[in-house]
Amino acid sequence: MTPTILDGVAVATVDAAGTEHAFGHVVIEHGRITAVGPGQAPKPTGPHTWVDGSGCLVTPGLVNTHHHLYQWATRGLAQDATLFEWLTALYPVWRGLDAEITHSAASAGLARLATTGCTTAADHHYVHPREGGDQFAALVGAGRRIGIRLHAIRGSMDRGRSHGGLPPDNLVEDTEAALLATEKSIADYHDTSPDALVRVAVGPCSPFSVSAELMTGAAELARAKGVRLHTHLAETVDEEDQCQAEYGCTPTEYAERLGWLGDDVWLAHTVHLSPDAVKRLGATGTGSAHCPTSNGRLGTGIAPVRDLLDAGAPVGLGVDGAASNESGGMVEELHQALLQARQRGGPRALDVRQALWLGTMGGARCLGREHEIGSVEPGKLADLAVWRLDGLDHAGIDDPVAALVLGPRPKLKLLLVGGRTVVDDGELRTASETELARDLRAAAERLKGTR
Repeated sequence: MTPTILDGVAVATVDAAGTEHAFGHVVIEHGRITAVGPGQAPKPTGPHTWVDGSGCLVTPGLVNTHHHLYQWATRGLAQDATLFEWLTALYPVWRGLDAEITHSAASAGLARLATTGCTTAADHHYVHPREGGDQFAALVGAGRRIGIRLHAIRGSMDRGRSHGGLPPDNLVEDTEAALLATEKSIADYHDTSPDALVRVAVGPCSPFSVSAELMTGAAELARAKGVRLHTHLAETVDEEDQCQAEYGCTPTEYAERLGWLGDDVWLAHTVHLSPDAVKRLGATGTGSAHCPTSNGRLGTGIAPVRDLLDAGAPVGLGVDGAASNESGGMVEELHQALLQARQRGGPRALDVRQALWLGTMGGARCLGREHEIGSVEPGKLADLAVWRLDGLDHAGIDDPVAALVLGPRPKLKLLLVGGRTVVDDGELRTASETELARDLRAAAERLKGTR
């Protein structure tokens, strides 16, 4: 790969000092950032690719810390339901998933993420129908097809309705079988190299669909294999009530009891946290995947993001499954996170640069990749988003970060993953969007016809 120079561009590095350049440059070689600075780049002596960045802003590629990509095949259903009602309506549909449907849905969802600035996505796949084929392989294949980094979370459920859980019995796994399948997924796909495109995490679904035995077994497995842990927690008042009734404690206390707090854990949603729970997440370094649009869509509440940040907990952003966030875009979550924080805590609860931090370095911390991605610094992977801000939508907004976070969704001039082009001039370059849309429509029609 010849060096690539992004020149004459505004740069928001999101480094520890918050360094920004109103007119600067970024140099990329062999998939990594080799130089960042003000002014024009020094002229190279050999072959290179030069990109005119005038009117654009370079940021780190956005990091999505929580998703369910298979749900792209079931958008628009249960539109006015609570979370538990929504799950009850959709579990029978998801029972019809097969590997082809999951691959089509995941490919479409990853494409949407890429065209909205995302270079790394964590996907929590916990639905494994007995006749559904190799769901995990289908997910990993979609990640390789689209070309952004994938943290594939091998999810599981072993607590069906007959044991007080929410999912139907025919959609859950045997506890031991789930652990063995998770261990196999790690062996087959987890890449420990610094520039890994695929990493695997362990992710029992939630306290109301998973037994205590699976939760503890999963934690032991993950730590034995050196991978990270992820689950849903404290998303709704219903969950809080059920946890108190069954275990006599809050969801956070239950998680801690089972070994599920720590700096190798990140939790999805964490909406309903007591002040003590916030402190425990901060003290243990437990991460939070804040999903503002999905929380709004399901009416679950507003997560205490400002409190978590003040407590020292890593906080990233998540798009969540497209059945509870039909937009499925990543950059929109910066805007929604800022609005929800201010609705909860006033106009100074979160500023535009903190919102960008959540979507970049905050997410990198949740995934344990803060030394590889999340900021524009020499030595880091060249995962970069170049946003066009020179059109009518952003004209007159002097602060480019404010234009990105507060204004309409900008068009991407370029999205690079390890220096390789994934999106160019707003268009996906790794796969045909027409084919992705055709396959998604067919998958959705087939899945909904299986109910």
